[in-house]
Amino acid sequence: MKKILIILTIQLFILTAFSQNKPAYIIYNAKGKKVSYKKMIKTLSDKEIILFGEIHNNPISHWLQYEVTADLNKSRQLILGAEMLEADNQNVLDAFLKDDIKYKELDSLARLWPNYKTDYAPLVNFAKDNKLAFIATNIPRKFANLVYKRGFEALDTLSTEEKKWMAPLPILFDSELPTYKNILKMMGDHGSPKLVKAQAMKDATMAYFILKNYKDNHLFIHFNGAYHSDSYEGIQWYLKKEKENIKCTTISTVSQENVKKLLPEHLKKADFIICVVETMTKTH
Repeated sequence: MKKILIILTIQLFILTAFSQNKPAYIIYNAKGKKVSYKKMIKTLSDKEIILFGEIHNNPISHWLQYEVTADLNKSRQLILGAEMLEADNQNVLDAFLKDDIKYKELDSLARLWPNYKTDYAPLVNFAKDNKLAFIATNIPRKFANLVYKRGFEALDTLSTEEKKWMAPLPILFDSELPTYKNILKMMGDHGSPKLVKAQAMKDATMAYFILKNYKDNHLFIHFNGAYHSDSYEGIQWYLKKEKENIKCTTISTVSQENVKKLLPEHLKKADFIICVVETMTKTH
């Protein structure tokens, strides 16, 4: 028995040492200080809205989205929502959540992302199993593309029914927000003011549907690409314009060669920053 205990102790020591010397990810606060998962959960549990920014093909993002949701569900009444589902697919999504249709029908009727089964189905299924609302918050992509091609003015030609699937027009728009200005820099010759407007239309619509479906004494967890909420802009900017005192917190995901110290460029991106080693396996 003593030998077994010694062996188990050595194995535990090796495992602990390995995880400390070569971590897959580390959580930081906005100032770059390391934060434990437990402390992050404690902080998140006191909020009204969480914007969980992901790297779309990063498995750590998706795993932690599930873990955070499951842990917060133990103490809070949750509402879930996601960029990856478009507002005009809400009825189909609701039918799936109520078990009126199966996954095959959801897949054929809704415009699911290619990585839905691996990355987002676990969250939707969690909502289904726990009888939680799951809100499709994004503007239908054909309307976002319309803005990209022709600007906000093109949306004025849509029917009243079609306008139900987006933020009420006209939307506020500030082209001087740093994250919007940076889109033009990142895209180079492929960037345009209309591309930035399409991004803003998505942000405004997601904020609109978050607030429209929020309920008192609930916690709304929203899953979106990190850029939609980084630097407290994007979705959060629109949330605050509508409801200034809403208790919102943000999470971002970044990738670095060495995760043991957060790079200056990632500071203040969010309240919590999940720093993932850049060699991490991709989900698609």
